[in-house]
Parts: sequence; C-alpha cells; structure tokens
Amino acid sequence: MKAPQPFSISGRLKSFTFAFNGLKILVREEHNARIHIAITVCVVIAGFLLHISLTEWIAVILCMGLVLALELVNSAVENLADFVSPQKNENIGKVKDLSAAAVLIAAFCSVIVGLVVFLPKIIVLF
Repeated sequence: MKAPQPFSISGRLKSFTFAFNGLKILVREEHNARIHIAITVCVVIAGFLLHISLTEWIAVILCMGLVLALELVNSAVENLADFVSPQKNENIGKVKDLSAAAVLIAAFCSVIVGLVVFLPKIIVLF
C-alpha cells in the first residue's frame, strides 16, 4: 500500500489540470454535452437580457451546474462500462441507462425551473 503524500500546493494545482482535461474530453467527445453547453450559453444570455433576479440566477446556475455535472458523471460511467465490458452486456446496459436517466431527470427539472423563471418575463414582453 502506498503511503499518503503530504499536502502540497503544487499537488493541488496539478489536480486542477486533471479536472480541466476532463472538461476538454467532455466537450470534444460527448455530443449531448455540447448541446447542454449551448443551452447554458443561451440561458445565461437570456438571464442578462431579461434581468432575472439574484434568486432566479441562483436557481438557474444550480440547474446548469447539476446538468453539466451529471453529464460528466454519465460520460465517466459509460467510458468505464465500455472499458470493463466492450461486448454487449445486459447488466452494463442497465448501468449506462440508469446513468443517462439521471441526466434526463436533471434536464427536465431544469426546463421546469427555466419556464418558471423565464416564461413570466417573456409573456410581459408581448
């Protein structure tokens, strides 16, 4: 067993490079993540244009973060599952489907929050 390494600032900074590499992989390899990121950009622009409140920003940011974080976890689960079992496997398929469902639920909830936040402001414009 490897002895724990002492705390170091350089070690902590290096861990950020791994995390940013994960974000690069997500954007480069995952089509759904690019869709989520595009929607995130649109929501941020709409938030500024429609002058949403601080509380609304908090709800919107939490939703965007949750969807993107779950997309990362889903991608990690799928990559690990494909590595462990490259051939078709019913149990691995269930794991991947459950992971994808987590993203779907977060996305649906985010749409509902988006409607609650943005729809009244859009209706006032017309």
